[in-house]
Amino acid sequence: MSKFLLPLLLSSLAFADTPKLPGIGEAMEQMIAEHEVAGAVTVVANKDGLLHIEANGMADIETQKPMNVDAMAWIASMTKPITGAAILMLQDEGKLNIADPVSKFIPEFAALKTPSGKLANLTITQVLTHTSGLGEAKGPKADEAHTLADLVPIWLATPMQFEPGSRWQYCQSGINTASRIVEVISGMTFDEFLQKRLFDPLGMTNTTFYPTDAQWAQVVTGYAKNKETGKLDPVPPRGDFGKRGRPPQGNGGLYSCAKDYTRFCRMLLNGGTLDGKRLLSAEAVQTLSSVHTGDLPCGFFQRAEFGNHGANYGWGIGACVLKQPHEGLAEMLSPGTFGHGGAWGTQAWIDPKKDVIYVLIVQRANFPNSDASPVREAFQKAVARARVQ
Repeated sequence: MSKFLLPLLLSSLAFADTPKLPGIGEAMEQMIAEHEVAGAVTVVANKDGLLHIEANGMADIETQKPMNVDAMAWIASMTKPITGAAILMLQDEGKLNIADPVSKFIPEFAALKTPSGKLANLTITQVLTHTSGLGEAKGPKADEAHTLADLVPIWLATPMQFEPGSRWQYCQSGINTASRIVEVISGMTFDEFLQKRLFDPLGMTNTTFYPTDAQWAQVVTGYAKNKETGKLDPVPPRGDFGKRGRPPQGNGGLYSCAKDYTRFCRMLLNGGTLDGKRLLSAEAVQTLSSVHTGDLPCGFFQRAEFGNHGANYGWGIGACVLKQPHEGLAEMLSPGTFGHGGAWGTQAWIDPKKDVIYVLIVQRANFPNSDASPVREAFQKAVARARVQ
């Protein structure tokens, strides 16, 4: 083969492996120009594979390091659906039922009382749907915790916030309670369980609670928008996540990359299988992605500034579920779309009816509402335009 043809062939093969839909990159470049984010990785996929993957902007502004499609980021609360999947793996094995009381696996919960003085009798479903009323673990003792077991007495020493099941209120300690249940049943630490049962089988090689030195080099810099200058200022990584010696917290401890998280989403979209491997039963995926909160208003669009859309959302097992689309960034989604965002703007949403997955990797620390960010809206609207063409 001619020495001139080989580079052209390799270039064409590389391009074939990185499909791009029109308009998405341009939409992200506009967000970068407006100083909403320094850079972004966008993925659109379906059951069969990637439809689009693209990196735009910078992973680090000061060093002018370009964003790349393999960039890692703190995905924060996008950890929660993974925690839900772990619980449902154990339900598939008959080792628990999500209707079980938490005290069946963590006996200290048996004495927990509600604000009215009644025994709480919290269920696994309640802790995973943010309807438990459990108090949060905060303060020096929580900062000193090395394991999930260390956090249990701190949760129980904190007064409950409301009667279980009476309302929806985002609760980090509830999700971490579910993580601890996984440890109790499996005999493994939560990070070990996920590595063995989920990340290794799915080929999620850059998803971890504890990045290695090589992985830290791939973690993009986080930024906050300066209210006075409108520019992006760097912010340090969160001290309570990412370091060995800290608990593997299922509420928000994971670092990952777009390709890895897309494989997790494709497994769910395929009813629990990927590449011939079954990780969850179809029934478990249906359980994860179904509403378990009845008519309770849910989610992060309840305030007037975000449209008063609490009735449009419900909660599944560690995942948010769109019950009814609304204007703006949900107008292109179908009823039953489910997923989760992260504190620093990362997003992953699965629309089973349209067979489409949206994954967005950014690191912006001070969005007023990361679920309602202009970056997410620009991305999803660009996808909708591209798929109509």
